[in-house]
Amino acid sequence: MNSHVSHTGHEAVPTFTQLWSPGLLLLLVVVGVLYTFAVGRWRDRFPESEPVLLKKKLYFWTGLALWYIAEGTPVAFYGMHYLFSVHMFQQSILYLIMPPFFLVGLPGWLLRAGLKSEGSKRVMRALTHPLFALFFFNFIFSMYHIPMVMDWLMARELMLWLYKAVFLFAAFQMWFLIFCPLPEYNRLSDLKKIGYIFVNGILLTPACALIIFASHPMYEMYASVSEQYLLLPMLDDQQLGGVIMKIVQEIVYGVALAFCFYRWYNRERQKEEEEDLAFLQAAGNVNGA
Repeated sequence: MNSHVSHTGHEAVPTFTQLWSPGLLLLLVVVGVLYTFAVGRWRDRFPESEPVLLKKKLYFWTGLALWYIAEGTPVAFYGMHYLFSVHMFQQSILYLIMPPFFLVGLPGWLLRAGLKSEGSKRVMRALTHPLFALFFFNFIFSMYHIPMVMDWLMARELMLWLYKAVFLFAAFQMWFLIFCPLPEYNRLSDLKKIGYIFVNGILLTPACALIIFASHPMYEMYASVSEQYLLLPMLDDQQLGGVIMKIVQEIVYGVALAFCFYRWYNRERQKEEEEDLAFLQAAGNVNGA
C-alpha cells in the first residue's frame, strides 16, 4: 500500500544525515548569525531601530534551537518512521512551543523593514485578521490528523514538506496575534487575546480527543513497523501521542493566558494609578486656589 512507502527499509540503520540533518543545522546557524548582526552591529542600517535586550536575543536563539531539536535530531526521524507519540511531541514543539519564542525575540523594527510597500501591508492586515488566523491554523491542524490525509502525506515526501510549510506558517500566523511584535498590527486587546486563546484550545480538542479515545490504530502508515521497534503497543503509543499533544497544548496555552492576563492587570493598575494621581493633582490645585 502507498501508506507503507515512507517506511520502506525502516529496519536499516539510519545514516548520520538522516538522524542529525547537518544541512538544516547549517541553515539555522546562518539565520542565527544574520539575526545577531542585524540587531547588533548592523542595527543602524534599519530606520527607527532600538537596542535589543539580551533576553530578547535569547528568546530568538531558543526558537532556533527548538526548531533544530524538532526537525534536525532523531526526534524527527523516529517520529516519522517508528513512533506516533514521538511524532506528536515533534509537532508540539514545532507548532505550539517554537513560534512564540521567535515572535518574542523578534524586534518590531526589524520585521517592519520588510513591510514597506502598500501591497505587503495589505497582505499583512488580511493575514492578521483574528478569525482567519484562528480557523486557518485549527483547520490545518485537524486536517493533518485525519488518518487518510496523514497516510497520504507520509507516502509523498514533497507533499508532506509543502503541507508542513503551510502548517508552520499557520502556527506563526496564529501566535502572531498573541505575541505581536508590531503595535500597528496588534488587533486584539489583552482581554480579547484571552478569549482568542480559549477558543483555540476548544478548536484543538476534537482532533486530540479522536486520537486519545480511539479503540483501534488509526494510521496505516505505522502498520508496517515491527513490534520490536515499539516501546508500547501500537494503540497505546497512538493514545500517548494524543495525550502528549493535549498536555503540551494545555501548558502552552495556560502560559499564554497568564502572560495576557498579567499584561492586562498591569495596564489596568497603571491606568488607575494615573487617574488617582490626576485626581490628587486636581484636588491640590483647587485647594491652592
